[in-house]
Amino acid sequence: MGANVNTRSLLATGLAGAFAGVAVVAAARAQSAAVDKAIATKSPAAEAAAPWVPSRLPDGQPDVEGFWSNTIGNHNNLTDPQGRGAADDGPPREGPARPRRAQAGPQEKAPSRISDPADGQVPFQPWARARAQEFAAHLNDPTRPEYVEPFARCAPGGPTKSFMWHGYEIRQYPGYVVFLFDSGNRVIHLDGKPAPPETIKEWNGESRGRWDGNTLVVHVTNHNAKARLGRSGEFVSADAAVEERFVFDPARERFTYHATYTDPSVLTRPFTITIPNKRVTVDTPVDDWNNQTFHANFPTPRAAGEPPLLEAYERICVEGNEGHGNPAAAPQP
Repeated sequence: MGANVNTRSLLATGLAGAFAGVAVVAAARAQSAAVDKAIATKSPAAEAAAPWVPSRLPDGQPDVEGFWSNTIGNHNNLTDPQGRGAADDGPPREGPARPRRAQAGPQEKAPSRISDPADGQVPFQPWARARAQEFAAHLNDPTRPEYVEPFARCAPGGPTKSFMWHGYEIRQYPGYVVFLFDSGNRVIHLDGKPAPPETIKEWNGESRGRWDGNTLVVHVTNHNAKARLGRSGEFVSADAAVEERFVFDPARERFTYHATYTDPSVLTRPFTITIPNKRVTVDTPVDDWNNQTFHANFPTPRAAGEPPLLEAYERICVEGNEGHGNPAAAPQP
């Protein structure tokens, strides 16, 4: 009889735990739906209102480690993410012909990466707008060194453009958040370490941040502004102040990146770039752009039911690179 009572008690406890777990997941999913609506309206404050449900790391950081990718387009065109960029519209280059990307995608046009101001355009001063148009016009015929798009030289992408260039990985350590990009890496200091002197300038700048609930708030200094913001020519000066907000949804399936640029020497007012990002998992299709992961190899088999671990391909970039490896892989005549 006692055994039956204990069995019923254990069963009841197990069911209660299971229902509690389902309730937590359901709550996270419901909050995730609210985040969807917030992202649609591009409201960082509304996104950050949902409490953090998932696990935290020993130092208290929300656990957001893993592989991630932006969800719309790439860096071709900052204000028309799914449209053709200057690379597709310019004159043909000398040498073997390369097929241009078809203008495909959903019928509904994706919004500009510029979420503020409402017209989706960078609020340039007149001279700066003319300069950006000059950069775009000479993308395919860089007759001056400054016309060369920095990614063509395998330079880092800068604080913002890095999130529009292939997938990337987030790693977390006590006092740090690390982004591993194809185009260089970023270390965000959470330990209060002061930035270097202003005379030291870097492609990705110096990042100092803090967690505010489910939002990572970052202040970027010491950037050299050489990366530009897209192939469409947008830029700021090295004096621009950059405030970033990484707003993670409670289900840990996506986050929204907001970067506000303030630069009185180039702009008529501050503007904000918004980039939605999603988590890459073992079920995400590999597409050679946003997801370049593969199942890691281990000398011992994984435990039953344990999902495979992911690794990312290392994309070796050299200036003027083309389809390296393809000739060796193709059948020879």
